[in-house]
Amino acid sequence: MSSRQPVIDETLASSEGEDTDISDVASETDNSVVEDSNQDYETYSSSSSGGSSDIEEEITSVPSASTEEAWVSKNGKVKWQPTPLKITGRLSACNVIKMIPGPTRYALNRITDIASSFALFVPTSIENLILEMTNLKGRSCCPETWKPLDVTDLRAYIGLLILAGVYRSRGEATKSLWNAENGRAIFPAVMSLKKFHLISRMIRFDDHSSRASRRSKDKLAAVRVIWDTWVKNLPKMYNPSENVTVDERLYPFKGRCQFRQYMPKKPAKYGIKFWVACCSKSSYAWNMQIYTGKPSSGTREKNQGMRVVLDMVKGLKGHNVTCDNFFTSYALGLELKKKNLTLVGTVKKNKPELPRELLELQGRKLYSSTFAFSENCTIISYLPKKNKNVLVLSTMHNDNQVCDGKGSKPEIILHYNNTKGGVDNLDKMTSTYSCQRMTARWPLVIFYNIIDVSAYNAYVLWTEKHPAWNVGRLHKRRLFLEELGKALVQPEMMRRKTLPRTAAAKSAVKRLRKDTEHPSTSGITDTDTGGKKRARCQLCVQSDNKTSVRCKKCQKYICKDHTQSYCNLCAEEI
Repeated sequence: MSSRQPVIDETLASSEGEDTDISDVASETDNSVVEDSNQDYETYSSSSSGGSSDIEEEITSVPSASTEEAWVSKNGKVKWQPTPLKITGRLSACNVIKMIPGPTRYALNRITDIASSFALFVPTSIENLILEMTNLKGRSCCPETWKPLDVTDLRAYIGLLILAGVYRSRGEATKSLWNAENGRAIFPAVMSLKKFHLISRMIRFDDHSSRASRRSKDKLAAVRVIWDTWVKNLPKMYNPSENVTVDERLYPFKGRCQFRQYMPKKPAKYGIKFWVACCSKSSYAWNMQIYTGKPSSGTREKNQGMRVVLDMVKGLKGHNVTCDNFFTSYALGLELKKKNLTLVGTVKKNKPELPRELLELQGRKLYSSTFAFSENCTIISYLPKKNKNVLVLSTMHNDNQVCDGKGSKPEIILHYNNTKGGVDNLDKMTSTYSCQRMTARWPLVIFYNIIDVSAYNAYVLWTEKHPAWNVGRLHKRRLFLEELGKALVQPEMMRRKTLPRTAAAKSAVKRLRKDTEHPSTSGITDTDTGGKKRARCQLCVQSDNKTSVRCKKCQKYICKDHTQSYCNLCAEEI
């Protein structure tokens, strides 16, 4: 069962350093967020709940117990008790997970190497669609000079994008990557700069001739087929752990787009907004949705946060959903409970289901907690700072447990802090090695996001299947992306008819072809052992010198006394 362990050590370590405490919680989707004039909303009616009347009936239901201390909500429809109504040590039926967390059997059976883990998210169907539409565009723009692209060309292009992200060159001019003096040899070794620019200019994801009719009904017409195909693959490969985080994600973009968002509290401020559901432990992106702003009808969407959460968690049972105060509501907690899901999230102070007693701060001590219990949920009012009131709603907890220690934080608060950062950590990890290049076309930005998230999800699958892979090494994800990028570009390097002009790039191509002609005869590799294997030098007679260095030709272990160094150019002449 070692392949099922959520062993994303690097991910967890980075998220622990970045997560803020509950006292610093501030939702990016709060009322203070300023968005483009395009950000309006669609009307929503829940098909599963039977409309707003069903929600109304749930809200009016109150606990049978009534005491003199009962509190009434601001709208008078919910009664609350300051003490727990029922405390049971048994796990609620809403938190019993029947699926085994981790990579699915479907994914495990198809992962043979790093490239195959990435291919699960960008399968042949997506590649063929991109090639068909790109060649169609190329023939229409350059009928005489266009050479049709094939799968090897497309994979090499994606591999170069990934390698550019590994070298953190998002703000660097693409031309400098091909520079003979300061660039990277791998880029001119794969393809010319002219070909890379041509593919970037011609790449398409739909038929432009029929886009106008489709765009009148669908703002995502330019990427709809590839996006829907990709999103459907996400839940097939991975079962999230017991906690799922739902939040927003802003992908940087400043070009023209009718649903581009302005969010001043985000680092990028301008971009395309995504709704994301992630595993709280591994930050695996389990479901995504693009926010397209105001619909053509012009009507604002009611209960948008509720609609988003219900869309994001379709197919889940027995999990807990953690979200911020843009999404959390009493009605959402009831709806999720119908689907055998629980909810933990911060609550805005203007919610009508809150009792006024939770909003009173006069006379309360620092780090004090006030609980309110109903038949279906619990709300905690916690004072982390003077005159600062944090409200958290939970349908998972039914007691007033407070942990001893600094801040005297309730169990609900601690649970929220531990599970709230899934999407934020995904955003951090993908932005660190993002493949995004400068472009004015928003469909290409969506494609960059697909590559970034697919590469991260592939990393999660690979490390959970091979927990010993590069164990103890720092920057494991960078090593993964580097191997992935090289695996995608090598077929293109092997079939080049002419060698590149620069000496370093020419040497890289020759070295790859030479290694392919004389593959390693050893059955043990660094990847299999999770690190470099050490053994006695096979040329030393009596010494016990151990080394991890092996001869490139005969694969014997050699110590420094039996090693000579050559540059790549001189090595070709030997």
